[in-house]
Amino acid sequence: MKLVKLIANLGYGSRKDVALMFREGRVTDPDGEVLYADDKVPHEHIRIDDEPLDPPAGLTLMMYKPLGATCSRKDIGRVVYDLLPPRYRVRDPALSTVGRLDRDTSGLLLFTDDGSLLHRIISPKARVAKVYEATLASDLRGDEGVLFASGTMMLESETTPLEPAQLQVLEPRRARLTLTEGRYHQVRRMFAAVGNHVEALTRVSVGALTLGELQPGEWRALEERDIARIFEAPAHD
Repeated sequence: MKLVKLIANLGYGSRKDVALMFREGRVTDPDGEVLYADDKVPHEHIRIDDEPLDPPAGLTLMMYKPLGATCSRKDIGRVVYDLLPPRYRVRDPALSTVGRLDRDTSGLLLFTDDGSLLHRIISPKARVAKVYEATLASDLRGDEGVLFASGTMMLESETTPLEPAQLQVLEPRRARLTLTEGRYHQVRRMFAAVGNHVEALTRVSVGALTLGELQPGEWRALEERDIARIFEAPAHD
């Protein structure tokens, strides 16, 4: 792929904008030597204004989604894409969220521009585990774990029972719930079905991939070993 098209696809501007960057000498190699549009240079050797070029197509990110942000490009108000460099909105292929977390849920959110990886993660056949920690309005009754694990629990307005889910009680009003499916507002609806209310909800892992040291609003690119962990069983305390 020609350098102008490559850089434009990464969101740095239109092809006309990128061509101007070359004329202005803003595209260089690591030693500061000016590059030209017809040069053949490894991706990792390209600099824009002395900064490394963004990762190529095949990019996967993880973010600690904060409360109040929505998984959308167009919603009014704060959206998760506001937390990424502006050019990430216009990369080609597009960078999309892998599933969604609602405005009032925080935690681990994945992004990728790899369509096959996205579908592999969200496919029901993959049974990728998602682990949530919930703070509840009332004490747990004690029978929720058995019900959630039964594989017979039905949610209101649905005709298919939930897949078995694992409940771990952390405190009388705090629990960790592991799901292998992703129905609409599933965690909140499960606790509502047993007469409780979720006051705070955080997704702490997807597979064996955890938030690590990320703080709300922070993100990082994933390496191949990180992506492999998505398909591993989560660790349990």
